[in-house]
Formats: sequence, structure tokens, C-alpha cells
Amino acid sequence: MHPAFSVIFLTTLIGVGQGLFLALYTGQLYSVIKVLPVQDSAGFYGYGSLLSLVFLVAGLIASFFHLGHPERAWRSAARWKTSWLSREVIVLPAFMGMTFIYAMIQINDWNPVLFSLSKDFVVDLSLLVGAINTVLAFSLFICTAMIYACIKFLQEWSSPLTVVNYTLLGMASGFALSTAFAAYVESDLINFYGSWAITLTVFAFITRIASLIRNSKIKYKSNLSTAIGIRHTAIKQKAQGSMGGSFNTREYFHGAKPAFFKSIKWIFLVLVFVVPVLLFSTALSTNTFSLFTLAFIVQYTGLLAERWFFFAQANHPQNLYYQTI
Repeated sequence: MHPAFSVIFLTTLIGVGQGLFLALYTGQLYSVIKVLPVQDSAGFYGYGSLLSLVFLVAGLIASFFHLGHPERAWRSAARWKTSWLSREVIVLPAFMGMTFIYAMIQINDWNPVLFSLSKDFVVDLSLLVGAINTVLAFSLFICTAMIYACIKFLQEWSSPLTVVNYTLLGMASGFALSTAFAAYVESDLINFYGSWAITLTVFAFITRIASLIRNSKIKYKSNLSTAIGIRHTAIKQKAQGSMGGSFNTREYFHGAKPAFFKSIKWIFLVLVFVVPVLLFSTALSTNTFSLFTLAFIVQYTGLLAERWFFFAQANHPQNLYYQTI
């Protein structure tokens, strides 16, 4: 498939935003149960949530560059009963809205106690809003990934690993950013977030490798014989069916040279997984803000390459008719 950079930026940017919010809310939840120290509501949870919102808005803006008629974007939510894209269009603004509400509650201290589950577990408004938003965050991961995983004839995408990878990579990048943010505000949660960033990156590495191995062993359901309905063991295509390019040759094939396509896989494996883990391991021993920031930047750059490879690797069956000689 042809990777659209607007969709690449959309999926990676909102993934960072979702992961960052989940990191912030995890820190708050752990502080309620006395596992972690309580942080400043406005300076940490509030402004951290606004930073998450910046990435979500940037992702939403990027998505409009993929539309032929942006003024009709609202219509994409109409088929929510059957379309994962429509569900994403609904859940994303809902998640953004709840993230903004969560930030305003923390910044303005609009945080009344709602009820107590026990003597030590007090549920306030921010905790309830955060819980609802956590459900929306994971729902958004599922909706975004299922847009691709539900397409059965693109066998590289049609796997539960697509959903798992979108979720883990988004959370890893979000926790990476939360570590840099914690270092910037001089929070005492640096080691907590840094350790989780490394752990999530390692888990994401395992599942992404699993998907690469799976895709390398795919037995395609379509071939030249099934495409043209002729049962013969030696069919050879002599022409691609047209003299020049067309929508089909542009939009259903990445168009990159074989050497570039092979190298991009190793590039994203190094940038998304290997280098960030090394940088985080070094930074955790020194609590250096610049190293945490560099680790996030390197990982996000790698995610752009990973997402390009994800789209480019999908082999549309129609390419059987448009092969090069």
C-alpha cells in the first residue's frame, strides 16, 4: 500500500497523546493507593494533560490533509455501527474533550471528593474523569488499529498483533514523553516513568518482531491463477495491463526501491527499540533531562519509519494485475 504521511502523523501523534495521558493518570492512581508520592495537581497532572492535548490536536490537524473534501469530514461518523473509522472519528474528539476537562479540573482545583471506597481510597472528580478517559484511550487504540486489522484481504494487517502493536507502541512513546516531562518539572516520578518506558518498549519490540515473523511466512490466498481463473502451474505475466501509471499503481503500492524497503525495517527497529532503551538506561542513572528528551525524539522518529513500513508492507491483491516486468 502507499503510505500517506498524513495518516502516519495522525496515528503516531495521537498515540503519544494517549500514552502520555495514561502515564499521568497511572501516576495519580498510584498516589491514591499510596504507592507513589502525590504530585502537584496543576503543574504536573494539569499541564501534562495539556501537553497530551497538543499531540492529539496535532494528530487531528494532520488527518485533514488526507481528505479530499475536509468540509465533509463530519460525515465520516455516520457509519458508526459498522465502520471502525467512524468509531475512531467519534472516540477521538471524546477523548480530547475529556483530556481537556481533566486538565482544567487539575489546574483550577475543581476537584471535590465524590465518595470513599475505604478509609485510604478517596475518589475525587479528577479520578473519576480520568477513569472514563482511560477507557476512551484504550477504545481509541482499538478503533485506530481495527481500521486496518479488519481488512481480511490485506493479510499483513489482518491480525490481533496489529491492535497489540498500536497499543504498546503508543503507550511506550507516551511513557517516554512522560519521563522527559517529569525530568523537566523535577518530579520524583522519573524512575517510575523511565522504568515503564523501557518495559513497554521491550514488550512492543517482542510483539513487533512477532508480527514481522508472521508476515514473512504468510501464504497468500490470491495468486495469478486465482486472479484470472486459469488453473495452471506456470503462468507468467508479460505486461502490467496499461502503458502508464494510474490511481491503482500509485495508491496500492509504495513505489520505493527494494533496497530502501528492506533497509527501513532495520532503521525503525534500531530507532524505536534499541537506541531509546540505551538512552533511557543511561539517563536514569543521571536524571538528565536532555537525554530523556533525546530518547523520546529518537523513538518518535523511529515510529514514523515503523508506521511507513506498516503501510508499505501490506500487499494489495490488485497488484497481481499491475506488476512491473
